[in-house]
Amino acid sequence: MTNLHRMASKAAQWVVDKAMGSSLAQEETEATGTPEVFPGMPELARRTAAEGCVLLKNDGTLPLSPEGSVAVFGRCQLDWFFMGHGSGGDVHPPYTVNLMEGLSARNAIYDHVLAEIYQSWCATEENRAEPGWWGHWPTHYPEMPVNDNLARAASHNAQTAIVVLGRCAGESQDLKLKRGGYYLTNEERALIDTVTSAFEHTVIVLNTGNVIDLSWVESYGSRIGAVLLAWQGGMESGNAVADVLYGVVNPCGRLTSTFATSYNAYPSTNFGGKRKVEYSEGIFVGYRHFDSFAPAEVLYPFGYGLSYTSFGIEPLGLELHEQYAVARLRVTNTGPRAGREVVKLWCHPTKENLSKPERVLAGFGKTGEIAPYHREELQIVCDLKSIAFFDETTSSFVLDAGTYRFEANGTEMAGLVIPQKRILERCQPICVTSADRRALMLEHMPHELPPTTWLNANLTDVANGNLTLDEFVAQLTNDELQALMCGEGFMNSELGTPGNAGAFGGVSPELQQRAVPPIICADGPSGARLRRYCSLLPCATNLACTWDTELVRKLYTLAGSEVAQNGVDVLLAPGMNIQRNPLCGRNFEYFSEDPLLTGCMGAAVVQGIQEAGVSACPKHFACNNQELRRNTCDSRVSVRTLREVYLRGFEICVRTAKPDLIMTSYNKINGIWAHYHFDLVTLVLRGEWGFDGVVITDWWMRPARCPEFPALRNNAYRLRAGVDVLMPGTPKGARGISRGELQRTARAVLSLALKRMQIKNGS
Repeated sequence: MTNLHRMASKAAQWVVDKAMGSSLAQEETEATGTPEVFPGMPELARRTAAEGCVLLKNDGTLPLSPEGSVAVFGRCQLDWFFMGHGSGGDVHPPYTVNLMEGLSARNAIYDHVLAEIYQSWCATEENRAEPGWWGHWPTHYPEMPVNDNLARAASHNAQTAIVVLGRCAGESQDLKLKRGGYYLTNEERALIDTVTSAFEHTVIVLNTGNVIDLSWVESYGSRIGAVLLAWQGGMESGNAVADVLYGVVNPCGRLTSTFATSYNAYPSTNFGGKRKVEYSEGIFVGYRHFDSFAPAEVLYPFGYGLSYTSFGIEPLGLELHEQYAVARLRVTNTGPRAGREVVKLWCHPTKENLSKPERVLAGFGKTGEIAPYHREELQIVCDLKSIAFFDETTSSFVLDAGTYRFEANGTEMAGLVIPQKRILERCQPICVTSADRRALMLEHMPHELPPTTWLNANLTDVANGNLTLDEFVAQLTNDELQALMCGEGFMNSELGTPGNAGAFGGVSPELQQRAVPPIICADGPSGARLRRYCSLLPCATNLACTWDTELVRKLYTLAGSEVAQNGVDVLLAPGMNIQRNPLCGRNFEYFSEDPLLTGCMGAAVVQGIQEAGVSACPKHFACNNQELRRNTCDSRVSVRTLREVYLRGFEICVRTAKPDLIMTSYNKINGIWAHYHFDLVTLVLRGEWGFDGVVITDWWMRPARCPEFPALRNNAYRLRAGVDVLMPGTPKGARGISRGELQRTARAVLSLALKRMQIKNGS
């Protein structure tokens, strides 16, 4: 595509995008400065990416022998998809390592003639990988034709073939249910046919951020010896995959979503609606559905993954406490290679009158590296709330009486007997009638702070202990208060590092005179998206497939330090939404189809970022499960499903890691835009979970009138719902809102500003 053609297409598409609710966002196409490597990051990113790789099939073809030769097919050996697209992926890394570079660095023996043919073909103008533009990136690249003669010639130079297949999606761009999207292209199938006919041993390497159709694997039988799901491993991808292929890292990644035999087997095919999507599957998302109703439709189950060794599990005990249970296990490496094992603790809940899944993930743990024929003991804690159900009639999490059967990786454990029905937690009713909501809104309206005798104080006075934060807030004018409820008004604020996502806090001259600092935000989950070079981390799904929260925390402590060095206050991460459907374009930013694993991984990311002195902002609260018309679509979800599935991960993250911020999503939830959702933000997030940070919108919001208070619109409606800051901003007033409500928001923002000041001052 020529530059002129690309520009014309981009301009024409802008109109279409606006109509579809996926308008163009800021694209950072270049970085400035020197591509410096942050100390320690390459090693940790490489290890994490490798441990997140999942071995789906292996007949002994892997690990590869260093003395053997391989022939590598598929253009993604060079044009690797290092990350998905959009605000969660478009980082400028100081370097990237594709698969061929990774093999070369490992001194692997490979067919150089074939490699040079691919390199020459990919470099020509007509075959060059086009980058695309916002919302219109390539989901795949056309493959180089490989005939029988070329494949046979390569088979004379190598014992094993590696076929690399790539897929990508992103923000504003769901994966399509067609060839080149969820399905392989005809050219990709032809490539596999040709290579498997010429080679006795073929390894498939899957470079993808989404679950895709793999039903074709079985049709090749023994012609495919191994399948490695490499995901999108960030800048160290090639090195990490080479480590796994050659056994330097024993594959220990396990799936965090189910691969089904067909797309229609998924319960969430009600996907991509223009105005609404009925979550008709209810709580039966992913494995909850397949285990309960369609076990025969599973190709590779949640939690699945092979190793180059084998492990045995020995139960040592299961103890019941008031709010949790503790399982103790012994894991023995029964095979010939050192390796790590992921232990999934499953609970089969007792079934009374309520529909429940066959089993739920109750807890998990990962061993260290165990030498052959050695063992390690693990202790796994199960929060009883994770095995309870939400009773809508009483608005409570309930543990039914009966026997709860537990297993660990298929090994039966002792059951837990609950002698009588227990209410674990009573919750505030949500998704109530408008009349009830109005009464609750009035009940939660804050009083105006009493006047103060202080004049012309600034935030430094608060930091120094000369006055309280409330006294400082009380003296602010209404104009100053309103300036705190909105960001500066655009992305790439001149107040911060070039390429930032926006600024809020001290963005007006009056606030700056009061020593209120601007708070600078940057995308995102896989590293800071700035006009600077920053580390590109493995995608969130790759991270989650490690099942190693401590490893992930360490990675993000380094990432947070790098972000801080670049002058960023808030990293807009992690992505916390559930992988409801394989086609969601941002699944690469999300962790899992399971809320417990999602919450634990999200908490690890938040803890790492905030340990480094940067504020974390989990997103998108809540039910952002598609990209098409994400800012016009209404997610219709039962309260039970919200509580057990779509809010549970956020809850675990908030209660465990205490993030400084939360970002709302674009969509409606049961008829109310997320950025106006009093029930979720005030009643649940703040009231039940104890969140005391700043709630911000995703960038921009939809205009609306408050049904409960018709005089309130837009910013006023948002503030009454409990959402503090409109990002990226542009203050337009909040007519009808009380001064007390303005002060509540100001206090939240200034608390964060004060914390940022103290961190930067080393206090």
